[in-house]
Amino acid sequence: MYESLWLDLDLRVVLVEGEPLALAFLEFELLAFLLAHPFRVFTRAQLLSAVWGRQYLGETRTVDVHINRLRRKLGPVYRSCIVTVRRVGYKFQPRQGAFLYANREAWKRRTA
Repeated sequence: MYESLWLDLDLRVVLVEGEPLALAFLEFELLAFLLAHPFRVFTRAQLLSAVWGRQYLGETRTVDVHINRLRRKLGPVYRSCIVTVRRVGYKFQPRQGAFLYANREAWKRRTA
């Protein structure tokens, strides 16, 4: 067991415990945004603006739907890393000793 979560922005690859994770475009963008700002709490409106873009005119609850899908795909080890902050929004809280945010160079070292 790798005990790791890898995300490479350049290659658009996510690995959970060494296994590739298939994410939709917005799921990947949402995860990448949350990983880039660990422990920071974001409102739904902030997430919509950052991930969907300013022109998004739909319901803020679409964030909840994407978060739930993302949690389901992350599996039992990492679903709890996306924390609901009641009446506010969400934050990413990495697991102790089990989190790695990868870039292209880290990915090259990993696959060499």
